[in-house]
Amino acid sequence: MFSSNPVAVRARTVYHAAADCYDLPALSFWERFGRATVERLKLKPGQHVLDVCCGSGASAIPAAEAVGAEGSVLAVDLAPGLLALGRRKAAARGLAQIEFREGDFSALAEPSRSFDAVVCVFGIFFMPDMAGAVRGLWNYVRPGGQLAIATWGPRVFEPANSIFWDAVREVRPELFKDFNPWDRIATPAAVAALLSDAGLSTVRAEAEAGMHALAGPQDWWQIVMGSGYRGTIEMLTEAEREQVAARVRTEILRRDVGFVETNVVYAHAVKR
Repeated sequence: MFSSNPVAVRARTVYHAAADCYDLPALSFWERFGRATVERLKLKPGQHVLDVCCGSGASAIPAAEAVGAEGSVLAVDLAPGLLALGRRKAAARGLAQIEFREGDFSALAEPSRSFDAVVCVFGIFFMPDMAGAVRGLWNYVRPGGQLAIATWGPRVFEPANSIFWDAVREVRPELFKDFNPWDRIATPAAVAALLSDAGLSTVRAEAEAGMHALAGPQDWWQIVMGSGYRGTIEMLTEAEREQVAARVRTEILRRDVGFVETNVVYAHAVKR
């Protein structure tokens, strides 16, 4: 159940590496937004949920709590390190109704219309054909069931995001990038258009502005190491990492950065 898609291969490598920092307190936004996405579904005991790009269980665990022992949650992700974290957390909570499965959700062999709810938090933008990916997820939703997607809004992690990329550009200019995959769908209108293009109707999409507190430069560096930024870090030498980290620390202190933006777009659709 693995993809040769280079984007998927890179995501697997990056987030497996990021697993050592992914659940640190500085990255508590994973759990906050995962739970907020699930709460919008108003799941009932006994229901069956598919959670793709599940990470370490930020949405799968609250979904399992909601559906109870009579329900089930299939949580799928490419990164084995994140799945291991999720399994440990589920076991600690006694949530035997979750199965954490390693693989590419586009290659799932589950029957169509077999889930009451399908969830994708911060993952749909990794797919080269996002509309095709949404159609695939919609196919797993049974009549009366729901699809919930969450994606990043504009200016996510600013101003620290720009500070990081400026430091990367100074040390390794060829690694600098000013575009993120979620920029394609960073507004409710863009997300609604994506779901409409995939054939969904009666879609509700809403933006939620937010800020995430930083106790200091060390919090931002933990976010870098426990998120998609890790992919860039892995391409640096040890000396280059130290240079980037030092530049980031100096600039965050100079500008007294105490918060980063964590703007999110939630989308929800019901299959009639």
